[in-house]
Amino acid sequence: MKKIVKIILLTVFGLLVATFLALSFYIVSVYASASKIELDEEKLTSPSLAISVFDSENKEIKENNTFNGSYVKFESIPEHAKEAFISIEDKNFYSHGGVNYKRILGAMVKNLRTVSLKEGASTITQQLVKNTQLTSEKTFNRKIKEIALSKKVESKFSKEEILEQYLNIIYFGNNCYGIENASNYYFSKPAHDLSLEEGAVLAGIIKSPSKYSPISHYDNCLKRRNLVLSEMAKDGKISTQELLSAQNKPIELNLNTEKENKLNSFSQSAIDEASKILALPARQIALAGYKIYTYQNNEMQKALESAIESTPTENSHAGIVLDNAKHAVVAYLGSSPYKILDAKRQPGSLIKPILVYAPALNEDIIYPSTQLLDEQTTIAGYNPKNVGEVYRGYVSAREALARSINIPAVKVLSYVGIDKAKAYAEEMGIKFDESDDSYALALGGMTYGSNILDLAGAYSTFANKGRYSAPKFISFITDKNDKLVYVHKPEEENVLREDASYMLNDMLVTCAQTGTAKKLASLDKNLASKTGTVGKKGTRLNLDAWNITYSKAYTCGVWIGNLDNTPISCAGGNQPTEIAKAFFSQIEDDSKFTKPDSIVERDIDLTELDENHRIVLANSFTPERYKKSEMFSLFNLPTDVSSKWTKLEEPEYKSMVDGNKVVLTIACKNYVSYDIYQGSLKEKNKVYSISGKDGKQIINLSLPNEKEKFYIVSSYVGQNKNENICDFELIKTPKKVEKEKWYI
Repeated sequence: MKKIVKIILLTVFGLLVATFLALSFYIVSVYASASKIELDEEKLTSPSLAISVFDSENKEIKENNTFNGSYVKFESIPEHAKEAFISIEDKNFYSHGGVNYKRILGAMVKNLRTVSLKEGASTITQQLVKNTQLTSEKTFNRKIKEIALSKKVESKFSKEEILEQYLNIIYFGNNCYGIENASNYYFSKPAHDLSLEEGAVLAGIIKSPSKYSPISHYDNCLKRRNLVLSEMAKDGKISTQELLSAQNKPIELNLNTEKENKLNSFSQSAIDEASKILALPARQIALAGYKIYTYQNNEMQKALESAIESTPTENSHAGIVLDNAKHAVVAYLGSSPYKILDAKRQPGSLIKPILVYAPALNEDIIYPSTQLLDEQTTIAGYNPKNVGEVYRGYVSAREALARSINIPAVKVLSYVGIDKAKAYAEEMGIKFDESDDSYALALGGMTYGSNILDLAGAYSTFANKGRYSAPKFISFITDKNDKLVYVHKPEEENVLREDASYMLNDMLVTCAQTGTAKKLASLDKNLASKTGTVGKKGTRLNLDAWNITYSKAYTCGVWIGNLDNTPISCAGGNQPTEIAKAFFSQIEDDSKFTKPDSIVERDIDLTELDENHRIVLANSFTPERYKKSEMFSLFNLPTDVSSKWTKLEEPEYKSMVDGNKVVLTIACKNYVSYDIYQGSLKEKNKVYSISGKDGKQIINLSLPNEKEKFYIVSSYVGQNKNENICDFELIKTPKKVEKEKWYI
């Protein structure tokens, strides 16, 4: 037994040694190879760079795509700002040789423990190398190259030069590369005027510009700034009094609004997309000489710009246009002090077609004509309310969507199921947080929300017969030698049946004609549309207003709001819809939604719809005025056929005698006529007729004697009695009701 244990231990030890030697050989060989890589010094020091971005006709887009144009010298940066970066990013900056091996070892242990590559332990020198010489991929290979090149940087430049280069290339979010650009954007001042707390804010942002943005994540930024200040105090760079004073101050931004349009331009959005495709920061894309060729259509871009200019707003806003067939962004612009496509906003009712009605149609749960009861309700503890707390009783799914009524949407989501509905929406590019699991989702109640690009992309699925592919700004990318390095090849995924998409399109055409987007009704185009409005809880104020309008060819999305949640004075059916209307009125688009062969028209019985709220097919005897043609999928046809118009049910009635008269109460139906005869039917002594009435009708009839007989003959309105099977009832003479005595 001991011998077996000894053999096992020796085997394990041997494997560990072999693994260690193999790993060591790998590291040494990669390091040796990396040591031969030439250091591109121009990339470290180049003060101004630009990226060439082209439209769909290969003409350069004339927008300012300069990066890092404002270079600041080491001596012009406040000492406290430099120390802030060193304290939070690299405490041993002045003592190490470019690499902190102790931190790297600690990071490796943590990565092995968590089975990830989240911890990088990069020094300032390594970050400089990563952002100027290498890609941003997280691999051991790149890390070893980073170490080798960091050694070269340390051998060629002084610590002051390295810190200067680093502070001039590091990314601060919102298209700000370098501390001078960041200072000018966030605080509208040059870097040499930064206060202690402002420098600490900038030092805190760089770890994750989106997570620690002072605009969109103020609380995160404040905590991070205070952590930077605490680290500076620990390092003896500021006093306790300075620490407490700075930590007690709020972050006071003074955003440079001149930068707003550039942040949300078409070319900037294309550059951001290229950064993800190439796994390179924008500065490296510029340094490498990559050229970005986009789908921008000059006509569409001008039409969108004109549409937004024609409906001015003081709020932040964005407009986007997609070519549905190409899954391409052909026009985009926005105005905000923050990148709109990086932000998440609550979509409001804009989510209803994506999350609720499209899945329900595809799962054969509803028809466009399905009756839904709009009433106050509670579902799984959730109490949704309609706008103005107005409840309409039974409405069709078509009307509920067109008028954006809340209660029916929540009910339909409960029929589909939250998980299944989310799965559909996710296949159309909508992202959810793990906590998004309540019925509030039907009304757009998401933890974080979505953006105009993803929402427009989801709607383009309906125009594309149920096929989805994420829309892209970029058609292709070439390197500095014009060699192709990327080509957009949409991979379509079938999310919905073609007939389900067509039915939804038709429902949203109703929205554009008579619903919340009825401002579009005057356009002679085949347009589908949906609006969305997000209110501020507990008030009558709004935070976001949306419209997405689409034809078969194009999808136009519009958003108005403010990323700091300042209230706005418009709703989705107002300015956003007016902008969409102005856009489509300027472009040539005669495309029409094509009805698939699996869509059929069938007549339903309106009396069943009105009385029992059921979708029942009309029979051959149903009069035309009680029929209505409705749209159905061949895969989900109604199976029930009306039993009316062939056999008439006996009328419901009550009678009583009051003195010398009979009081008769009949439960009438508006499609049935009721003739009342006195004596015998042979005598044809008709004393009363009712026709076209609904509900209880009370009739007083003269009673000559207690043996008098009355008959009710019922027939369908408009049909001859002798052509119908009509039931008649004898009203048996009831006993007189004795009046109560008024005395004892």
